Amino acid sequence: MVERKKVIAIFDIGKTNKKIFLWNEDYQIVFERQENFDEILDDEGFLGEDIQAVQAWVKKTFTEVCALPEFEVKALNFSAYGATVVFVDAHGDAVGPLYNYLKPFPADLFSYPTYGGQAEFARATASPILGNLNSGLQAFRVMKMQPEKWKKIAWVLHWPNFLASLFTHELGTEITSIGCHTALWDFDKQDYHQWVYDAGMRAKLPEILPVQTRFYSQDEANSIPVGLGLHDSSSALVPYLKAIDSDFVLVSTGTWCISMHPFSQEALTAVELENDALCFMQFNGNPVKAARLFAGNTHETQLKRINAHFITDAKAYQSIGFSEKYLLLLDEALTHNPPILEAHTDFINVCAFDARDLDEFGSLEESYVQLMVDIMCQQIFSLELLIKSAPVSKILVDGGFSKNPLYMNFLVHAFPGVAIYGAEVAQASSLGAALVMHEAWNSKQIPSDLVKIKKF
Repeated sequence: MVERKKVIAIFDIGKTNKKIFLWNEDYQIVFERQENFDEILDDEGFLGEDIQAVQAWVKKTFTEVCALPEFEVKALNFSAYGATVVFVDAHGDAVGPLYNYLKPFPADLFSYPTYGGQAEFARATASPILGNLNSGLQAFRVMKMQPEKWKKIAWVLHWPNFLASLFTHELGTEITSIGCHTALWDFDKQDYHQWVYDAGMRAKLPEILPVQTRFYSQDEANSIPVGLGLHDSSSALVPYLKAIDSDFVLVSTGTWCISMHPFSQEALTAVELENDALCFMQFNGNPVKAARLFAGNTHETQLKRINAHFITDAKAYQSIGFSEKYLLLLDEALTHNPPILEAHTDFINVCAFDARDLDEFGSLEESYVQLMVDIMCQQIFSLELLIKSAPVSKILVDGGFSKNPLYMNFLVHAFPGVAIYGAEVAQASSLGAALVMHEAWNSKQIPSDLVKIKKF
């Protein structure tokens, strides 16, 4: 009889892709599966997640992987996107739809002046004013606009914590979900914000438990430990915090370039909030200051415009290497950057390349280099929001731009006193959710090479 390999199962529930991974005791992926679901209309005609389809898939898939003869599932945990709450009844079953965080929020519904105005409220909760993206206000909206539904709601759960409850039938919440631009948490008081108590919502929020808390599944023949779940951004930081033994900022590059500073103790300023900076919580309860930039989307959108103009292949830009002469273009562009201590929201939101006339460029290379210069000007500004008052010794870059020679060399030039590394972690948010469950299922030592980094 073949010995079954011990594994932990992690559901990584993204907005678009839903995945399950099995990690072995050396934290290597030995099985994965992915599913996508069409959005459905909610009770007000707005597209959102099909919660019934997702939870049915999660339960069915877990049953199937537990039946695989080559693996023995020893634990289960969840990583899922934030800015989303699930309303449940007294039995723990979902009440109504899962509302989309992109759904419009009524402008005058919440009384910010009662709590010092928008700027003070945003500062105290480390949450830019984002409407339904402040998931606590999703619940407030239902309470105020759908009172009959509110009466049926016993509990308000964050999405990852709800998914865990499907297996444990236990209700709890944890700080990574509460503390991520939800407008629920007062970072000064380290407690729910006063509005949560004033609105009478605290009674419908479950007990706050440590991220490492585990319950046991009640639906399987062999009960196994199940985690509370984590917000995916916080989860993705866990491998870096476990593997890197000094201070750093992590720049996670994709559609959004999100710079995360886990070592800053500085409170958010009005300038930072106005320039798309916020705070969320690490798995250990410490704050992470983060700054967002829509740079990956800018790169993709403008590259299509460049390729169409020069009639080139979509991947032709990949042959463009770095040259020292490009640094002169960057230095020149940086002389026009706004001072870091002033609020320039338009600068962080709108890339200079958007308005450039492509007829000014003589080649694909010339235009692409200018695109990367303009993106880097924004990236430097975004990074300086985090590290000007709290310097670090390393900047780690993962994702697509970590393999872009222009981006990486420009970063080296812009931050000469900081070591710049390209970093790589396979499925970081899933791995983080597995690592916080380490003591519950794995007797081996956590490998030292979880994060692959290379100095640039």
